[in-house]
Amino acid sequence: MTQWSGYLGLILQGALVTIELTLMGSVLALIMAFLAGIGRVSRFFVIRALATTYIEFFRGTSIFVQLFWAYFVLPFAGLSLTPLQAGVLALGLNVGAYAAEVVRGAILSIGREQYEACTALNLGRWQGMRHVILPQALLVMLPTFGNNAIELLKATSVVSLISLADLTFQAQVVRSQTGSTLMPFVSVLVIYFGLALIISWGIRSLERRMARGLDGVRV
Repeated sequence: MTQWSGYLGLILQGALVTIELTLMGSVLALIMAFLAGIGRVSRFFVIRALATTYIEFFRGTSIFVQLFWAYFVLPFAGLSLTPLQAGVLALGLNVGAYAAEVVRGAILSIGREQYEACTALNLGRWQGMRHVILPQALLVMLPTFGNNAIELLKATSVVSLISLADLTFQAQVVRSQTGSTLMPFVSVLVIYFGLALIISWGIRSLERRMARGLDGVRV
């Protein structure tokens, strides 16, 4: 029993690394999503082209390849990253590319009358976007953002390939030391599911709060 409690401690240590990866990767993904998503609806061709290139590149290439590039190839260019940094960079850029299209679609879903109202109120393009369009669009984005966050959580398992001691890596360590497959991978399954439920609950709570405050934003 004491032996298994020690192995469970290893798995919980891996869970902390997975949570850290998920939180930091989500922050980077959110930043990239808004930059590229708003860039996609820019009036300037260069900005639209840069945003589109980023989105298509990171959606069109494998997360495995992106992770290996971040960890194994970038050092040849003089940029050495720790496994955690490489994992956050690859996950954030990859998921951010998908989320950017969510941002773009949500902005375009706002009715034309809202844009006309911004013009009537003499709001500049950025003022209208910031105070009127984005608050309404954010409510449309939230459910899919929740899906993106859960996908990022599950994708953190790829960092075990660069020897970062996340949940999956620690489960493999326990399996190799005990010869048991059931206990470590059932534990990991339950932990991933629990974390996903927490993300879903958080997104739904935020969505309800934003919906209550949205009436004061529409013009």
